Amino acid sequence: MHVLPVINCPDAECAARKIAIIREFLPRGAFVHMDVTDGVWSAHATWNDPFGWARIGAMFALEAHLMVERPEEVADDWFTAGARRLVVHAETIDGAGLSRLLRLAGQHNGAIMLATAPGDDFAARITPFIERFGERLAAFQVLAVHPGASGQRFDGADAIERVTFLRRAAPHATIEVDGGMNPETARLVKAAGADTVVSSSYLFESDDPRHAYEILTAV
Repeated sequence: MHVLPVINCPDAECAARKIAIIREFLPRGAFVHMDVTDGVWSAHATWNDPFGWARIGAMFALEAHLMVERPEEVADDWFTAGARRLVVHAETIDGAGLSRLLRLAGQHNGAIMLATAPGDDFAARITPFIERFGERLAAFQVLAVHPGASGQRFDGADAIERVTFLRRAAPHATIEVDGGMNPETARLVKAAGADTVVSSSYLFESDDPRHAYEILTAV
């Protein structure tokens, strides 16, 4: 299983501490996932300074998860600061918004990952976007918790249903699951068709983050 550590922090000091931890075991240039919330679309607000990230996290490739009300308004800053991939929610954009984001990704040689949060009418929300599958939109994320704080409980039935749907609808896509990931839940989503998970609490609350990372990647 491909595993991305998550930086979900209230300030730069917290982010720097977590980067120092993962530098002990994560290869330079590997992907790190950063939660970016605005306190508007998500009630929980995180540290979200793209150029601050560029100063402290440039040794890693960044996947920035934009849980914000208007991702198009902040996407250029994140790409300019070095993000390789932006995760944006189907709930926050329309077809025109996705077109703007894909053009921006092309200008920065980056990519867009389309995410969905728990909720009704998943298939109806996501199907028009799946039809846009291509070089700059080749990955989908299933958020298995409500947008915001780390440490939430995995919503298994809903997440597995969405992973299964996506794998059938987009057989060649990267499918990432975010929220409540540990070896047990990672095995469940892998069986449903996911190939990537992101992890915050399981790694950073462990007594040995390196070992926890190795266990999760071995799933």
